Amino acid sequence: MAKKSKGNRIQVILECTEHKESGQPGTSRYVTQKNRKNTPERLELKKYNPILRKYTVHREIK
Repeated sequence: MAKKSKGNRIQVILECTEHKESGQPGTSRYVTQKNRKNTPERLELKKYNPILRKYTVHREIK
């Protein structure tokens, strides 16, 4: 039997950094994929936060 390789693409969750500091209830999260080989560090993207109604920095969480 052939071994099943792990693959380099993994699913990650991005969470808003500004929302935590604001103290408002709820949270803004996005699910995306990244290539583990090309981007070993944590992903950081600007995404829309519907609760704050503006574009904010979303950082990868565990």
